[in-house]
Amino acid sequence: MAVPFSGAGAGTAPMGWGQKAIWRDMQESGNQFTMWGRIVLPEGSTVADAATRLSGLMQRHAALRTRLSTGAGGRLEQEVAGSGQIGLEVLEVSDDTNPAEATRYADDLMNAWHLVRFDFHRDWPVRMAVVRHRGAAAHLVWALSHLVADGAGHILLADDLRAPGVSDPERPQILDVARSEAGPQLRQLSSRAMRHWENQLRHIPAVTFGGATHALGPGEQRYWQARFSSPAAHLAMLAVAKRTGTDASRVALAMIATAIGRATGVHPLTVKVMVSNRFRSGLADVIAPVAQNSVLTIDVTDTSIDEVVTRTRGASLSSGMRAYYDPDELAGVMARLDAERGYPASVTCRVNDQRAMVRRDDAASTAAADDADPMTLKQKLAETTLSWLGPRYNMHEQVNLLIENRPDVVSLHMMWDRQCLTDEQVEALLRGVEEAAVEAALDPAAPTRVSAATSV
Repeated sequence: MAVPFSGAGAGTAPMGWGQKAIWRDMQESGNQFTMWGRIVLPEGSTVADAATRLSGLMQRHAALRTRLSTGAGGRLEQEVAGSGQIGLEVLEVSDDTNPAEATRYADDLMNAWHLVRFDFHRDWPVRMAVVRHRGAAAHLVWALSHLVADGAGHILLADDLRAPGVSDPERPQILDVARSEAGPQLRQLSSRAMRHWENQLRHIPAVTFGGATHALGPGEQRYWQARFSSPAAHLAMLAVAKRTGTDASRVALAMIATAIGRATGVHPLTVKVMVSNRFRSGLADVIAPVAQNSVLTIDVTDTSIDEVVTRTRGASLSSGMRAYYDPDELAGVMARLDAERGYPASVTCRVNDQRAMVRRDDAASTAAADDADPMTLKQKLAETTLSWLGPRYNMHEQVNLLIENRPDVVSLHMMWDRQCLTDEQVEALLRGVEEAAVEAALDPAAPTRVSAATSV
């Protein structure tokens, strides 16, 4: 059904910095990085109620009324519409279907929809469906383009969909963000960020894990993915975080760098990390992509794991302050460094901690950290799982490691290039994250066991 909408903030502007960054990733990888979700509607809801939720969401958030257009000189711009209509798909499940089956159907739709590509010049950046069961609207399912919101923005939209709010004329909208980034104050901020990037990139190798050295047989897929889940690593990292006064995200990054050094010999490790810029003035609640990559180098050589945690904390603080910049300016810096170096180079290892988008219960984490005694950790190690998820059909990095937002475990979803890392190295790397965390939890002086002699 067609759902009409109208809202404030119509106009055009250049693409914002976060949009340029995700657009580049889309072009390089062929992936649109679509986000998706589902909510259970209140009992007795109707399709008209679902349409009202969708219309209100479109009215309150200009990002959802945004499409790409071509401006002067062929430059991509974004255009926010003041009114229009959007389709709401209505899917009927037969009355004799039990509620659990209807929920599974909604979940299957949600998982399939994120693979359906958007035409950014024609489509609205959100699509939505209502699943009707036994005469009532039971579930609302949606897919959201990453081009108009980052993960934190997606959470804000989902919250607004569950409990619709009211329009706030003072809240910055997506065009406000892009226009502010064209101003002199933020242009200076971007230029300062370039000095950090230049220092990190000047001496990096052509690719993080070396060239393609592992031949694949006929028909073998080049890119693969796996998921590693460890309750023991979760407790151990909480204990290390409590002891060192560091947050869990930076502890996890330190353990990953240690495990990479042990499994591959790559150290120091220069890695891309995703940083939310929502701590900056005016960006806390904006619906726009304001998370950007930053880069940092972590040295794990001939030291303790606790010291790696300390180094990671310092490097992360510095890189986090340099994660708001114009990607076009960064492209110019990288081209200049490639010319000075005499070879093109890029950081092809990415770590994205999805938990950083979610508010965590610090009191509960502190209490859980106290459970990281040797007996409990030994018991939890028996619950570790490693699942080989099968092929991935496109990647523009050698390693992409997601720390997933799953309760009471460290869940690592790793995607990698099998011409650069063997499956055996990947298993050693993933298990090495757990191993390093448990060692550090039980012994503050636990060494990394990575020496300068093993560097590649």
